[in-house]
Amino acid sequence: MTKYAGKSVYKGIAMGKVLVLGKEEDMVKREKIEDADAEIVRVGNAIEKAQQQLQDLYEKAVKEVGEASAAIFEVHQMMMEDEDYLDAIHSMIRTENINAEFAVATTGDNFSEMFAAMDDDYMKARSADVKDISNRIVRNLMGKEGNDMEQSEPVIIVADDLSPSETVQMDKDKILAFVTVHGSTNSHTAILARMMNIPALIGVPMDLDKVKTGMVAVVDGVKAEVTFEPSPEECLKVTNKIKEQEEQARLLETLKGKENVTKSGRKINLYANIGSVSDVGYVLENDAGGIGLFRSEFLYLGRNDFPSEEEQFQAYKQVAQTMANKKVIIRTLDIGADKQADYFELGKEDNPAMGYRAIRICLKQQDIFKTQLRALFRATAYGKISIMYPMITSVSEVEQIYKIVDEVKKELDDAGIVYHEPEQGIMIETPAAVMISDELAKMVDFFSIGTNDLTQYTLAIDRQNAKLDDFYDSHHPAILKMIQIVVDNAHKEGKWAGICGELGADMDLTKTFVEMGLDELSVAPSMILKLRQIIREMD
Repeated sequence: MTKYAGKSVYKGIAMGKVLVLGKEEDMVKREKIEDADAEIVRVGNAIEKAQQQLQDLYEKAVKEVGEASAAIFEVHQMMMEDEDYLDAIHSMIRTENINAEFAVATTGDNFSEMFAAMDDDYMKARSADVKDISNRIVRNLMGKEGNDMEQSEPVIIVADDLSPSETVQMDKDKILAFVTVHGSTNSHTAILARMMNIPALIGVPMDLDKVKTGMVAVVDGVKAEVTFEPSPEECLKVTNKIKEQEEQARLLETLKGKENVTKSGRKINLYANIGSVSDVGYVLENDAGGIGLFRSEFLYLGRNDFPSEEEQFQAYKQVAQTMANKKVIIRTLDIGADKQADYFELGKEDNPAMGYRAIRICLKQQDIFKTQLRALFRATAYGKISIMYPMITSVSEVEQIYKIVDEVKKELDDAGIVYHEPEQGIMIETPAAVMISDELAKMVDFFSIGTNDLTQYTLAIDRQNAKLDDFYDSHHPAILKMIQIVVDNAHKEGKWAGICGELGADMDLTKTFVEMGLDELSVAPSMILKLRQIIREMD
């Protein structure tokens, strides 16, 4: 029995057989060849096959995770056509008389290291992408079809890390849990785990050479531990825990269709946070009352150019229609800080969290903002859409926003395009916004408190810095006092206030939030029924 500790992405317990996703590049051998032209033809054929595989993956991903997330496969297709990349492969084959497999793998390593060494975060991210496409070409050259994801029984996925292409290929009904050596809480794997309600651990210091496919493992997301080849006694304990977990899930299912009302009659709305159109399925499955945060920036990430007005309109329209007149709050572009897109040309900043981001970009580059606003206002004709503006720090910013909104509405009126007047609210994410929330409440329809950034800015702690994890205290009295100030100022003006940050799902604070008078909590879909249970049991 071997046990490892890691970082939990989603709490829960799972037990089953392991499927180790190995890396094919370790198996590539250098060989001398006689016919360089023939090897280059082989590379071309392997790339052609890879292009078709990526197109198939793109179409699958569009259905399952939405166009924004699927766009990574279009990026991979374009990277395969990069002249520098292809020239390096061809040159190595001709000058060194080596086999195509070794030339592709070596070029992939070289380009990956080059990208990883760059200062730009977007270019660093391309490091993993170039490795992914090189591995795909090598597999095609070797006649391999990739990892075996067609297993008949559900498994625990174990890997060094998981690329977007690997996660999209997985049959979600056959995954019990994820365990990876690397990764982050914002990775594709982590997002998938939270949406699917399955345990996941990252940062597990395991030796993958000693972990074999077919081994039995226990993943405990509560303790943040994974155990390989557990003892019979351990298996019995886990089996009982899983039964308890399943029973709790069944009890939560009985809460579907029920109101989020305390025993004394205090009601609170429970909405869901999503990042793509495909996430709406999880919202409906978990019986959320609406969508409290649609992160529209995910339409901009993982691509090489801005999404068009029509592309955005179709995404917003689809979500609004699917939610069948339930409230859908869409946050305008919140790019910058930890969410970078190279084509924005934002440049390197010493402190991006306090830099050129979110509404600041929209007010400076108004053509980007207007395109999104036109798409949003057009979509209001198809459902109950509200618009929310992030990173507000002053009254003048709201005045500028409304001026731009008026210009957009006039353009739509002149074109005879039908739209409805949406609710317009703001994110409260800075101490400045908290302190002038009495003035801001007179100008907007609602407040939504972004507790992640509010905690970061209040405590002067970079939430991306792992060294400061012990100092990052989202329960700090200052944060709770600020939330109370915002709620009180909203209510004085007859406006509602909610939380859409991670703190909203903190079950230790649910009672406190209800007592504070918060009108809404917007959380991951998997937390809706758990919070409903707590609220309904409150006096």
